[in-house]
Amino acid sequence: MAITKGCKTLVEEARGRIRTISLDEAKAKHGRDDVVFVDLRDPRELERDGMIPGAFHAPRGMLEFWVDPASPYYKEVFGSGKEFVFYCASGWRSALATDVVQQMGLEPVCHIDGGFNGWKKGGGAVAEKTFKE
Repeated sequence: MAITKGCKTLVEEARGRIRTISLDEAKAKHGRDDVVFVDLRDPRELERDGMIPGAFHAPRGMLEFWVDPASPYYKEVFGSGKEFVFYCASGWRSALATDVVQQMGLEPVCHIDGGFNGWKKGGGAVAEKTFKE
């Protein structure tokens, strides 16, 4: 069986349906009480590279289950009514994740252009892993 649509195409399609914020916009939102930063990366990435201070860790593989109030895995943070800023390493996983949770009805949600790598390069604060699952 041949792949008919590659991951790059899926990401580009998702980007057409979601809100992507710049590093400067993300920095301006960071630390606000009405905003939750959500780190979608694998735990090994967090251990190796750190994370944005105060971010909530939601592994990409569990996200839909944690967002859905009917799921036994639901996390109340996703019912907080706050704005969600998703990020991964470079912005691919977070684009797909933002698209999916929007389809589920979670709003407002956006993702950071360039992801955590862009955040670090742009001088954003980095903390050691702090799992708030």
